[in-house]
Amino acid sequence: MSQSTKISLSMLLGVVVGFIFNLYLPENTIQYLDKNIFHLIGTGFIRFIQFIVVPIILASLVVSMTRMKDIKKIGRYSLKLMILYILTSLVALFIGIFFAYLLKPGIGVQLLQQKVELKEGMSLSEWLLSIIPVNPFEAMSSGHMIQIIITSLLLGLGITLAKEKGKPFLSFFESANEVINHIMGIILKLAPIGVFSLMVSVIATQGLGILKNLSLYIIGLILSIFVMGFGIYGVLLFLLGTNPLKFYRSFFPAISLAFGTASSNATLPLAMENAEKRYGMKKEILSFAIPFGISLKKDGAVILQGFTALFVAQLSGIDLQLNQIIAIAISAILVSFSTAGVPGAGIIMMSTVLSAAGLPLEAIAIIAGVDRLTDTFRTSLNVVGVLANAVILERWERRE
Repeated sequence: MSQSTKISLSMLLGVVVGFIFNLYLPENTIQYLDKNIFHLIGTGFIRFIQFIVVPIILASLVVSMTRMKDIKKIGRYSLKLMILYILTSLVALFIGIFFAYLLKPGIGVQLLQQKVELKEGMSLSEWLLSIIPVNPFEAMSSGHMIQIIITSLLLGLGITLAKEKGKPFLSFFESANEVINHIMGIILKLAPIGVFSLMVSVIATQGLGILKNLSLYIIGLILSIFVMGFGIYGVLLFLLGTNPLKFYRSFFPAISLAFGTASSNATLPLAMENAEKRYGMKKEILSFAIPFGISLKKDGAVILQGFTALFVAQLSGIDLQLNQIIAIAISAILVSFSTAGVPGAGIIMMSTVLSAAGLPLEAIAIIAGVDRLTDTFRTSLNVVGVLANAVILERWERRE
């Protein structure tokens, strides 16, 4: 049984057990079990997630920024791809936020036992100054996510510019990234237990009302993914003179593999083969754009982070301020670039965006319970985004 299946089944089992407790156990017994067993285990799982977030962002972003080996040869490609990635990620983010506002999946159910009251927010100018890191070690110890992301980007850029002299430093981060990915795998093995415990906790203490919100949450995410994957990218390809049907038909094997494995990384060899043999893309472009995109471009992650942040705010009764919305937008896009292309990675990375906006992290375990239901769709969109942007780059180069 795969880990994703275990998480899904543990979520369903948690709902059943929680529902039985809610129906048949007295209130004081539910509170006792929740406090001493289910909430304890679930909160422990969340703390493990918080433990891994900072090193994941630091190591993976630094390594991603140093993937460009020959700056002179691929500088133009990388610049154009990053422009395309940022623009299309902004569109994906807008779509996710739009459907979260439209469907309001979190309205009507309180995730926490009482309404969360935030302190008065900083002004926009104060917030912009606060994201600039002064002491990177302080940023890491305090868990200031956006400062950590900026620190990682600067380190990656410095290593790239240092060339040969930067290789020893890069080797450290590559080794750290490998170690951290294995630690992430260990933590994800605990996910079924954590998800089960927190689902029991929520359903037993609050009943089944939250399932309605989770249904809207799933529908909203999948709808956002289809609009971005087939609507936006289909229109972009058509406007650039490319046949969208040829595109989706040529890359259907890679997209199907992404859906089946929920891993962007697993699709890389097949995606490159489809690009060369089925679509006819220039090898010079596909050999750079597709691996580069697989490690960086994740539209599904952008939609997930933006949609989830608003969902959590609605669940918690929080009215987002302008600085929080900006924090969500910036961190969601930056985090998408550092999300690992493996199943379940989005669960861990959610805490980055929630922390940046000052939203409660307890919601992660609730969302983790239904993550598998949308993970395959998100991964398919990730691969569509990588391949579509590679095609757009080729058309851009051809026109010039």
